[in-house]
Amino acid sequence: MPDCPDIQRLPLPYAHNLEIRALDAVSLVVMHCTELPDLATAREFGERIHYTESQTGNSGHFYIDLDGSVHQWVPLDRVAHHTRNFNAQSIGIELVNIGRYPNWLHSRHQTMAAAYTPAQLSALEGLLGFLTVRVPSLRHIAGHEDLDLTRVPAEDNPDIEVQRKLDPGPHFPWQQVLDKTRLTRLDSARPL
Repeated sequence: MPDCPDIQRLPLPYAHNLEIRALDAVSLVVMHCTELPDLATAREFGERIHYTESQTGNSGHFYIDLDGSVHQWVPLDRVAHHTRNFNAQSIGIELVNIGRYPNWLHSRHQTMAAAYTPAQLSALEGLLGFLTVRVPSLRHIAGHEDLDLTRVPAEDNPDIEVQRKLDPGPHFPWQQVLDKTRLTRLDSARPL
């Protein structure tokens, strides 16, 4: 079994409370961006308890920082909370990127302007290569924006609706990523 020694493993404090799953049930990678200013803020958010019954929160499995360092916060055999209705069968990968922070749902702040760094994209390529060997059942990759099409009232004007999730956003180089992996892109029009 190949290992990827450059993955920094620091499980979230509640990782042991997350539901266990069989790796052969995992068929999808979901790409996200943190929409937060840095990895430390993402970690702080990830450690927050959002579900009192299970004492767990929202997090991806992996985070890739601007410098290309890869951090694993949830073991692969645990179900992370990162994409509604797709958690049990997916691995969540978060790229640190400011996105729409701090006005995620403001109607006049829906443009995601920050590009991903070459170091992040190189690390993502390596991580996807590792994951497709480690989890042979992986078949698809999708963006959070492809799977969660929920629209919500804008925080500044409830008469205007905005898309709840836009990540990984317009600067994510889909073709470049797809050219380097055997995974095929999945979206809401082509469900699993």
